[in-house]
Formats: sequence, structure tokens, C-alpha cells
Amino acid sequence: MTVNTALCFRGKKILAPMVRVGTLPMRLLALDFGADIVYCEELIDIKMLQCKRVINEVLETVDFVAPNERVVFRTCERERHCVVFQMGSADAERALAVAKLVENDVAGIDINMGCPKEYSTKGGMGAALLSDPDRIESILTTLVKGICKPVTCKIRILPSVEDTVNLVKRIEKTGVAAIAVHGRKSLVLSFFCLLERKKEERPQHPVHCDVIKAISEAISIPVIANGGSHDFIKEYTDIETFQKATAASSVMIARAAMWNPSIFRKEGFVPLKDVMQNYIKYAVRYDNHYTNTKYCLCQMLREQLETTQGKKLHAAQSTQEICEAFEMADFYEKSTAIFEAKKTSSETEIKDEDDQLEDPDVIKMAVRFDKREYPPQITPKMYLLEWCRKEKHPQPVYETVQRPLDRLFCSVVTVAEQKYRSTLWDKSKKLAEQAAAIVCLRTLGVPEGKLCEGENHLINKRKREDQEHLNNRDHGEDIAEPSHKKANFIEESSDRNVPKMPQ
Repeated sequence: MTVNTALCFRGKKILAPMVRVGTLPMRLLALDFGADIVYCEELIDIKMLQCKRVINEVLETVDFVAPNERVVFRTCERERHCVVFQMGSADAERALAVAKLVENDVAGIDINMGCPKEYSTKGGMGAALLSDPDRIESILTTLVKGICKPVTCKIRILPSVEDTVNLVKRIEKTGVAAIAVHGRKSLVLSFFCLLERKKEERPQHPVHCDVIKAISEAISIPVIANGGSHDFIKEYTDIETFQKATAASSVMIARAAMWNPSIFRKEGFVPLKDVMQNYIKYAVRYDNHYTNTKYCLCQMLREQLETTQGKKLHAAQSTQEICEAFEMADFYEKSTAIFEAKKTSSETEIKDEDDQLEDPDVIKMAVRFDKREYPPQITPKMYLLEWCRKEKHPQPVYETVQRPLDRLFCSVVTVAEQKYRSTLWDKSKKLAEQAAAIVCLRTLGVPEGKLCEGENHLINKRKREDQEHLNNRDHGEDIAEPSHKKANFIEESSDRNVPKMPQ
């Protein structure tokens, strides 16, 4: 697979991945002030794999939404070519699945190998990976070979320079585009030397520029220096000082950017009040959850939290109250009105699309398919197919469309020249087809196979055929199932691509 190296990691100023901080408003604000690349906060692979990708027409974003409707990751076109998605993973296949889920919406993929926090290390992720170089190699190699976007990783240094250099040389061979190095030691077990537990170094400990420099000189791919906020980076000109001290290709900034993202501005800092108001505008514009907005603003206020404004922020329980604390109530009201108008317009579009499917000859019901209400491997589609064969009708024909606005599906089934569909749109083509089958079966007064219907003739039929298989095998006969019997239990569905409704 050809790697897309459009994202360059040399000579860049980068917003570091920070939990609870690196959400969309902060990333966009950092870009406004001059950051070249922005990393999102670490997101765990298992959580991401439960998400559904949704186009948010109102916010003009791409959202990855969990089953509980919580937005786990939100991005937009503005950052698509400069945002790196950082994930926490200890499994190569899961990491690849997540990368494939998001790769068309981001510029690169990063594996967190430096976070010392328990929520990351307890699953073998983050800094825990540093004690398992084989696993590191497996994850990174799988990603590099499996996706088209550049892959990076972020590590902490090991107890000795030699150990660290040996590790990064091994990482380089996986084909990653760059390595970010936090210049402090992590709480890990040394796997090259004695199994000696080292104390994790915190931000107040000096950053080991000499180790980062040794890494930079040992490998040919870009090294991104991180960890200089406490000792080096107080203003924009310090970024270059830190880069020279580490001989790194680029610099990644965490806490200094969290305190004031205008650290990326070549002309110097913007007044904090203006920075926070700009942050709030993005938070409102992209419907950021108020608790996250509040947390980030508190990090910026720092020693000013005891001021009148700081106390108002601390007491705020909604985005509206946050805006009021920063004298932005009018902005909030105007923005809310705009979003409500967009939402109304979107709902009108949905209704118009529903109207496109309106046909006086189509029989409709508001139903959904819930597999928990049916025996294993028994579905309404199977019952409908069985009924059609019994009545000598042509097999059911399903026509399914996908709505671009929310990517939901609706299916119309034709049986004996009559069409049926559910008025409820579903998350997948299969669910939409099952719902259409239910509408048909209920209209005809035919059992649909639900557990509550009692004895299930399809299950009994399957048991009889299974018994026949056993009998045939006992007598040494050919146990291959006749094709006409197999068909009784195979849901027939078109392999054609699902058409999307016109935008």
C-alpha cells in the first residue's frame, strides 16, 4: 500500500494531544494562531469501534457517535488536512479497524505510547506499551501497511539513553512517518536491562533535551520534541530554542498551548480575554459540551479563577451561563437562533425526502426490527420468503435507499405486486429490509417468527433437516445439503449498492 506523506512533520509547530483539552474548539483555535498540525485527545480503540460516522449537516461536521448518542470525536473540513487522530490501543487489529474508520476525515494516525495515566496503561496501552516492543512493532507495522495516511507514535524516554535509542530505531523500521518524544521518563519496567521500576517523572522534573537530541541524531525520520513547556517555552521565540536544544525536526506543545494557544502566534501573545472569547465562539459554533468548554477555560484562567469572572465560570452549568460570564450573551442568542433555523431547514429536507418515497399504493406502518424478539437465525425476511414460496409468488424484491442527511436507510419490499415499507428509517440496510418484511407480514396476517408467537415452524423444519443430516451421516451417505433446502433459510437480498437519495 502506498503511504500518503502529504503531511510533513519537519519544521512544524504542533498542538500536543491532551485529554479533555484537544477537542475541536481548541484545535481550531491553535490553527488560527499558527499551529501547523493539531493532535486530538487520546481516544480508546474499543470506544471508537462502537461509534457510527454521522454527517452533521447543521454543524457542518463529521461526528463519530457512540450508541448512547454521545459524540466521541468531532471534526470539520477546516482541519481535515492537519489533524492527527491519536488513539489508545494495545491490539493491532483493533487499531487498524479504528484507523480505517476515521482515515478519510483526518490527516494522520498516531498511537499513544507515552501516557502514564492508569486509564491508559491498565489496558496495556499508553506507556505500558514501552515494555512490549514486539507489540509496538505489530501495531505500527499493521497500521503502516493497512492505511494510506501517515502513521506516527508518541513515546516517553526509557530509563537509559541506550534503551531509548534502541527502541526508536526499531520503531523507525516499521515505516512510521515521525516519532514524538516526551523528554521525561515513564513508570515502566526496563525490558533491556534489569527489571527495575523507575519513578515516573512529572512536569516539574527537567526535560531531558540530551536524550531527545540523541534520538534525533540516531534516526532519519522526523523527531518531534515534546515536554518543554515547564523549562523552555514561555513565548513564541522559545519554541525555536527548544527545537535547537533537542536537534528535533519539530516541536509539540502541550501545557503552554493549553494555558494560552496564542503561543503559536509569531507576533506574540494575544490578550487572554480575547483568546477565551474566541475559544467560546468555537465552542458555541460546534456545540461543544459545556463541561468540556468550562474545563478548558479554567485551564486558561489559572490564577484568575478566584476573580469575579472566574467564580462565575466555576458556577456556570450551561454554555449559555458560560457566555454570560464572559459578556457574550448576545453572541449566544444569535448563534442559537442560527442553529435553530438550520435545524428547522434540515428537518424540512428530511420531510421532503420522505415525501419522495410517498406512494399511495405503498402500505406503511411505523415498525422496527428488534432481533431480541426473535429466535436465533430466524427473521421476518425468512418468514416472508417461505410464505411467498408456499403461495407460489415470486420471491420478495427489496429496494433500499440511503438518506444523505443522516445516512439512515429505508426499504420498500414488493410482494405479489404490492409494496410495503416502514415509516421509520434505520441505521443499516439489513434492518430496513427486515422492517419492510414485518410490515408486509403483519398486513397479510402471517406469522413473522417472533418468540411470543409460540411454536416456530421454521425452527421445527430446521430441526427435522438437521436430524436428516445426522441420519445420513450415520448411514455413510453424502451429507451435503441440497441447494433447494439451503435456500429455505437464506435471506435473499440484492447485492447491488444501496442508492443514495439526491442531495
